[in-house]
Order: sequence, then structure tokens, then C-alpha cells
Amino acid sequence: MPAHVSESFVLRTYPFGEADLVVSFLTRDQGKLRGVAKRARRLKSSFGAGLERLSLVRMSYFQRENRELVNLDSCELMRSQFSLLANYEAGVALDYIAEVTDELLPPGEPSERFFRLLVAVLDFLQAGAKERPASIWPAALYFALWGVRLSGFLPGLRVRPESLAIAQEMFEKPIKDLTPREWTRQTAADLRQTLHRLIEEQIEKRLQSAPLLEAL
Repeated sequence: MPAHVSESFVLRTYPFGEADLVVSFLTRDQGKLRGVAKRARRLKSSFGAGLERLSLVRMSYFQRENRELVNLDSCELMRSQFSLLANYEAGVALDYIAEVTDELLPPGEPSERFFRLLVAVLDFLQAGAKERPASIWPAALYFALWGVRLSGFLPGLRVRPESLAIAQEMFEKPIKDLTPREWTRQTAADLRQTLHRLIEEQIEKRLQSAPLLEAL
């Protein structure tokens, strides 16, 4: 049975049995998948640091027909988010991005545009890692806005004119080209919180990371 090798973002991991992990990951070519990484919780695991949240890896896995979980064989770390983890605010933003991606995307449906959204937002956060931590606010808002739009349930937005103008610019420009401004938690807060509610209504559950983000 040949292995698939896909460029992938690791979204979440869950303990499974005594030494294994269940891994939720987003592939560029096959969408979101879940698989079992055997012995991944052992000290000398062959997966190493490749299964950290939002690591970009080359994931090798075996997929059997009519099986919900694939078997993970190995992963090659291409890019980690380690440089962001020294900053608490950035860590919370990563939690939010990973949770929203995992909850919004259906399994096994390729979404190249969502994959590229993750690349763009994480690149933006990495570029701002040595600057002020306020870069998390445009990143979180841009990601949520486009995540909802790509998922197909963005209604007319009833927010303040200033927030609506920011949303319109985000639809028209890549995140790296947004107009520079002094971002704080209050910037377009009504828009961000509206997007939280829309996502929670769609997934029919509360986002665990949203309150942590709003408490920063």
C-alpha cells in the first residue's frame, strides 16, 4: 500500500492509548485528515518536534478505504512556530488559528485557498515576531474574516463603519499589504467578536480559544 506524502499543517494532537497520538492535520492536496502516530509520545519518537501545533511538515501516511483514521508513518519538519511561543499573546493567537481551522473545515475536502490563508497569516506573525505583539490583532481578524468567507457563511456585516472599512480592505489586499495602523484589542473588536459568534453558530459549540484571545 503506497504512502501519501503531503505538505501539511499540524492542527491538534490528542493522547491515544499509552504512547500514541491522534493528529488532526491539514494537507495541501487532500484537505483535513486525522491519523494515528504510533509511539509519538515516547521520548525517542521518530516524529520529534514535527507534531507541534501549526508546524508545517511533509507528512507521510497510509490511507485505507473506509477508515476514518489514517496511519502516520513519519513527518519532516519544514517550518515550526517555535519563535512565536516566547510571546504569550502570539501563542494564544496560534491556539485560535489552529482551533478555528480544525473546527471549520470538513474532513477530506481539499481547500487550497484555506491552506494558503494559513501560510499568509503565519508568515505575517513570523515577520512581526521581533516587533510589537500587536501584530496578533490584524492576524486574528484577517484569518477569521477569510476563514468564514471561504467556508461560505459570511452574511452582511452589521458593524461600525470603521470596522467595515477594515473588512473591505482585508478582502481586497493580502495581509502583508494592509494599511499600517496602531492595532489594539479595541481595533475592530465588534467585527472580530461578530466573527466569533458566526463561527460558533456554524460549528454549534463554543470556541475555547476565543475568550483567551479577548482577554489579552
